[in-house]
Parts: sequence; structure tokens; C-alpha cells
Amino acid sequence: MSPRSLFTSSRCKRVQPSAALPVLCRCSAGALPLLCPLLSVTLPQEHIMSRAWLKAAALLWLVPGCLGAAARLYTEEDPLVILGSSSLKPAVTNSSSAWLLQFYSSWCGHCVQFSGSWKSLALDVKDWQRAISVAVLDCAQEENFDVCKEYGIKFYPTFKYFRAHAAATDRGTTYRGADRQIQSVRQLMVDILQNHTRLDWPDHCPPLEPYSSVELLPLLGQRSDHYTAVITEEPGSYVGREVILDLLQFSGVEVKRALSTDLPLLDALKITTFPSIYLLQPNGTHTHLHVEKRLRFFFSSLLKTLPGVQRRLKSDGSPSSVGQMGALADRQSTEPWRDFSRSTVYSADLESALHYLLRVELATHNSLEGEELKVFKDFVTLVSKLYPGRGSVVKLMETLSDWLLSLPLQRIPYQAVLDLVDNKMRISGVFLGAELRWVGCQGSRAGLRGYPCSLWTLFHVLTVQHDATPTALENTGLESEAAPVLQVMRRYIRTFFGCEQCGRHFEQAASVSLDAVTSRAQQILWLWNQHNMVNDRLAGSLSDDPLFPKAPWPSPALCASCHEEKNGVHVWNQDNVLRFLRRHYGASNLSPKYTLTLPRPPAPPANPDPDPVWTAQPQDERRDGDRKEAESGPAHWAQRGEAGEDRSEEPGHRKGGGGRGGGMWILGLGFNSVDMSLCVVLYVCSCLFLMLLFFFFKVRSRRWKLRHSRLHV
Repeated sequence: MSPRSLFTSSRCKRVQPSAALPVLCRCSAGALPLLCPLLSVTLPQEHIMSRAWLKAAALLWLVPGCLGAAARLYTEEDPLVILGSSSLKPAVTNSSSAWLLQFYSSWCGHCVQFSGSWKSLALDVKDWQRAISVAVLDCAQEENFDVCKEYGIKFYPTFKYFRAHAAATDRGTTYRGADRQIQSVRQLMVDILQNHTRLDWPDHCPPLEPYSSVELLPLLGQRSDHYTAVITEEPGSYVGREVILDLLQFSGVEVKRALSTDLPLLDALKITTFPSIYLLQPNGTHTHLHVEKRLRFFFSSLLKTLPGVQRRLKSDGSPSSVGQMGALADRQSTEPWRDFSRSTVYSADLESALHYLLRVELATHNSLEGEELKVFKDFVTLVSKLYPGRGSVVKLMETLSDWLLSLPLQRIPYQAVLDLVDNKMRISGVFLGAELRWVGCQGSRAGLRGYPCSLWTLFHVLTVQHDATPTALENTGLESEAAPVLQVMRRYIRTFFGCEQCGRHFEQAASVSLDAVTSRAQQILWLWNQHNMVNDRLAGSLSDDPLFPKAPWPSPALCASCHEEKNGVHVWNQDNVLRFLRRHYGASNLSPKYTLTLPRPPAPPANPDPDPVWTAQPQDERRDGDRKEAESGPAHWAQRGEAGEDRSEEPGHRKGGGGRGGGMWILGLGFNSVDMSLCVVLYVCSCLFLMLLFFFFKVRSRRWKLRHSRLHV
């Protein structure tokens, strides 16, 4: 979103309720006191709203208001605090942080126009919340009438800021600045913090004043338990103070600012350009840090990605980095750490995602039928056509797809799918490792990243592969959809994904904007944008890995050209983002490192069984298998056919239930030991029958010859 002016010169006048006006409107009671005066009372000329404003007010209140509820401009999903009559005073009174509060009215056209920009401001300074919070209060809500009157709100929007540790009688200071761009309001927030005294300084706000060379130079060469970043800038620059506040939610690094007028510091550190960043490392070494662009976002992103710098969890005040590094040590003691490059996609992550999806997540469904079966068929078809990984996995997905599409059954037991995934048919060249081996998706401890990360990666790869091979989905039934990868992903997450709340969030986002995706390029960018939105929502939560904090991706280190600033606000260069995504998730950037190796074919036994059809099994296992065969034989499969038909002869089906103790698959044709034994019995019986026929006709022919020979004599 491009930044724009937060406020306009025109403002909405607050009108006091009148008891004589409700008869003039048919809106809900909550709408009457505010809307009806505007529609029925002639105000002085200086208070008359423009025609556009009146249309906006009518649209917002006549339609939703008459239905019983007004449209909400801000929701709990937005990165700000929504206050009300009961929560305003407790929030701002003796608060440990300062507050910037917008009093607005949901019927005010100007409030509607810049609500998106106000949300952008709140998102831009979200990490500043421990020092200064952004909030809103809707004066159009009936329960807020009295509190808005108490705080002297006459026009909308009105902006007040409250200092930290404010008294209960403090009604805030109204902001009347003329320049109200996002960057200007952000700098106002910095000034609000600096205007605090030492007595009322916000509890968690670090020092914002510049340090001198006398204070900084003695730190050179000293060891510490954290990084110290020194940002040197011009006296009028806000970059250093904004970066200090950006890192407020992170541990492991301390940011200090210095001025370009401090010549001894510049000479000692050999600093010639501004703003610049100089890093003092925990081991006592120090060096300049190179950034592609000398912008606030680049400085903040670079410091957040330093080794050991971790986001503080929301549920915990300030967990120590030592404790979080200890969690990593515990993890490494149970599972080896795999070194990886953030610029590479690993096949091991994709195969682990398919393994978990097919053997764990799908296993919660005893059978697949109806919509579930259709969704699973579409997913398997999509992966079989677009997966760019190694051939053994592609062959497995193709085999599974062909088998599913060839079946006329309306219901398929999951065990049959699992047998094929486990390659019980012994098909040559088919293999999917049965082990979770995270690489780029490994977390600092169990339960972090892992499967969700790999599932995102899998669908990112599929969107890029569909863009690279647009004809791959022809004649599959999916080619008619505008965004087939996203639609299949949407249906799969809605049907099978284990996190129900995550599925609802994704479905909500898809229902709003997915229908607008009409091209393969838009498909790639839509998924990337949604992934970033999810990361932003979950940043700092318990599911956020402290060693891999959720942040806007790709980072400047991966794609500097993807990031720009416009009027002091970070924006994405989507053309460069698209080029990066095509390269990053392309088949050429897929690394086979750490993938499980294909098993070698078993060597022939020293004393082979005379009957090559049978596969030796332990006696107990054989009995268990025979019992399972009896319990789930052809009659069991017949129940899965249509209208009671016996489907035991359908190709690709096992006649036995075939648990782990069931008969083994033979010759790669789908026959098990019971099938082969029946064949042997039938073969022997047919041989005996043919021999009996042979002897019968042999005897008859001899008798016939003897009879004719006697007549001749």
C-alpha cells in the first residue's frame, strides 16, 4: 500500500443526540442518534458535509445500520488496540507505555478513507508496543458516547497522545500537526517518547539520546553476552531511533546511536558515510556492517537476522537468550543439526511434507469417500504433474494417481492408500522415505516449524512449477481453473489440514481475494503475500521459533531489490519479488542434500525356496496374516462396491485387509500369498482334470479300435 495522507483538512462534526428525531429514520436505535440529525437537521454552512461524504455516511449506516449492526472499520485482526468506554481509562492511566489514540466515528467518511493507512501505520510500528501503543476508539458506538464527551471529542477523527504513567485526570494532548503522512506521524511518536522526563520514562523504552565517543570507544574490544550496534547518523535523522524501537521486541542485541558531528568517533571507527552501522560482537571483535540500501528497514532486518538474536515471546516478558539457546542445545542432543543455506530449497523438506501428509495426516481418516476422495485425487494429480523432485517420488505419485483415477469405487479405505505409498507391490523405482528429515524447515526444538513450513514450501514450489510448465495440467480436469494450485491447496487445507483454526484463517483469506487471481504470476504472488500475512500475525506468538523469527520474506539479505521505501514507508517491488520467487522455488534451486537414499533390492537368499512365489514369514506372523485375511477377504471388499457388487477383482485392490502381518505383495502385480496359493490349487486341479480326460478318451479309443478290427476279420 502506498502511503498517503492520514488526514484531510475537512473533518466530521459531532452532533449531539436528539430525542425528537427517531421518527424520521428507520435505522437501528444505535444509528439513530448520530445519523438522523445529519439527514433531517439543517446545519450552518460551515458544518455542511460534501455530497461524497453524505453518500459514504448513508452507505455505511443506512444499509448495515438498518440490518442491525454497523460496519466495523477495525477488528481484532488489525495490529492495534481497540478501546472502549470500560477499557480506555485503565489502559492509559499509569501505563508503562505511551499511547497514540484515534477517536473516530464509523459513520464519518474521512475516518473510512484513511482507516487503511492508519492500519498501515500500526503495522509499521507494531514492534514499538512496549514503548508506545497505537489504539482506536469508536465514538459512534452508543456505549462510548459518554467517554467521548468526557474527553472533549467534537470532531472526527481526533488524535490524542497520552504520556506513560499518566494520572487518572489526564485527558491527553490533542495532535494538531499539519503534516500527517505516515512517516511524519511515526516521527511524532519518537518525539512523544523523547519528551518524557526521567521520572515518567516508559518502563521498557531504551535510551534514545545519542551516545558520545567517550561512552562508546571504551566498549571496543570488550567481551559481552550480546551484540552492540552503533548507528551513526546526521543530527536531524530519525533512522537510529526508529531502529532502536524496531529492535525493542528482540533480545541479543543492543542498539545505540551516535551523531556525525562526533569527530573523534568517526576517526576511530573510520566512518565516512551516513547513516552507517558499526557492530561490536560478543567475542570482542568489531567491524562495519554492509547494507545494500541505507534505509531503516535494511538496518532493522540485518540486525534481526544476526546469530543469537531472537524475538521475545508475547506470553513472556523477556526470556533470556541463554535459556533459548539452551533449548537449541537440548534439541541438538536428541537430533543432529543439519547445516543449510537460506537461499536453497531442499528436497528433504518436500519429501518430509509428503511423508507426513500421506502417512500421518491422512491416517486420521479411516476411509475416503465423497468430497474427501475428490480432494485427495486432485491433490495427488497436482503433485504427480508438477512435482520437480527426484524420480522415485514422482513415480510414486503417478502410480497413486493412476490407481485412484482407474477405480470406480466411491469409497476407498485408507489402508489401501497406505499400502501403495509403502510400495507393498514392490514396484521398481518407487520410494518415499518414511522419516521426517527437516532441513530448511528444522526448528530450534520439537514442535516448531517442521510440517507447516514444509507444506508452505511445497505449494510455493508447485505454483512456480505450474508457471514454468503451463501445459502440465492439461487433460487432468484442473486446467479449467484460473489458479489450480491455490484452489487445490484451499480444498486440501479445508478438508485435511490438522490445525482447524489455521484452516479457518486460510479459508477466510481465500474467500476474500482468491477469486481475483487470474494468471499464473498472480498465483505465485498471492501465495507469497498470504504467507507473509500469516507470519506477521504469528510473529512473537508461542509458535514463533526464537532462532528463526517470523519476519517479512524475502529478507534484504536474500533480495535487496525486492525492498524499497516510499515516503519513509517500506514497500515491496513486486516485479523483483516475482523474479526472486521464480528463481528461489524453481527446479534448478532444489537441493537433494540430506534426502533419504533409495533402498537396495534384497539379495537372493543362500538357500532359495523351491517355490519362488511364496515369501517366507515367521510362523506367528503367518498365522496373524491368515487371520486378517479371513476377517477382511473378498466379502469385505465387496461391501465397498456399488450396489453390493463384488469388487474383490478390481485391479489394484488387495483381497486381504493386509495389515503389517498380512500376506506380502508378489511379483508387483497386486497378488498376495493367498491369491497365489489359490492359483496353485486351481492349477493342480486343472492338471488332474485334464489327465483324467486324457485317460478316459484313451481307453475309449482303444475299445473302438478293437471293435472295428473284429468286424473286419
